[in-house]
Amino acid sequence: MSTEISEQAPGSQGDYARVLDFIRQQLLSGRIRVGDKLVAERELSALLGVSRPVLREALRALSMIGAVEIRHGVGTFVTTPDVSALGDFFSLVLAQQGDQLDDILESRVAIEHHAIRLACRRATETDYDRLAATLGRIRETIEDAEEGAKADFAFHSAIVAASHSKTLATIYGALSNFIVDLHVVRRRRILTVSGIRDYLIDHHARILDALVRRDGPEADRLLAEHFEIGADFSRRAMLNEINGASR
Repeated sequence: MSTEISEQAPGSQGDYARVLDFIRQQLLSGRIRVGDKLVAERELSALLGVSRPVLREALRALSMIGAVEIRHGVGTFVTTPDVSALGDFFSLVLAQQGDQLDDILESRVAIEHHAIRLACRRATETDYDRLAATLGRIRETIEDAEEGAKADFAFHSAIVAASHSKTLATIYGALSNFIVDLHVVRRRRILTVSGIRDYLIDHHARILDALVRRDGPEADRLLAEHFEIGADFSRRAMLNEINGASR
C-alpha cells in the first residue's frame, strides 16, 4: 500500500537532485520507510514539478545505486542502497580528486579512531575471532604485497565492524575500494624497508590485545601510533627510491 507523502515545491535544483532530496526527506521524516511503495508516477511527478519521463529517468538512476526497486507493472519501492555499489561509485569520484588525497586519508583515520573506541565497549567474541583470523592472514601473506595489503585492510575493516555502528561501517565501506588500492601501492613500496615485517605483525597484534582487554585509551593510542609508524615507513621507502635513482 502506498504511503502518504507531503508535497515539495519545485525548486531551482536539478530534477534528479529534486527526486533524491524528496525521497531522503520522506525517509528522515518517517513518512516512508524501506520497503514502502511510492505513489503512482502521475502523482509523484505533479508533486515534484517534473515531467514523467524525467521522473522515470531519475528513478532508474536511483535504482542503479539500490535506493529504489522498480517492479514493472507493480510500482517503485524504497530499498536499502548496496554499499558495494556505492563504494565503486565513490572510488571513481575520489580518483578524480587526487589533490584531496590527504583529506580522504584523514577521514579514514578519523573513522577508525572512533570505531576502535566503540569496539572496546561493544566487540563480541565473534569480532575477536574475526580479528584474530585476519591477523593470522597478515602473517601468512607478509611477503605478498597485494594479498598482504588486502589482509591488512581486512584487519582494519574488522575493527570498524566490531564497533557495531552501521553508520561508520557504511561510510567506511564506501571508501573501501579506494583504501585497498592505496594499501596495495604502499605495501609494494614499504616491503623493501628494514623492520617493516615486524611492524606489520607485532603492531597489529598489540592493537588486538588492547581491544580484547577493552582498554579504549590504549587501543586508541596504539592506533594513532600505528598510522604514524606506517607514514614513517612510507617516507623512508620514498627516500630509498630517491637515493637509488640518484646512484
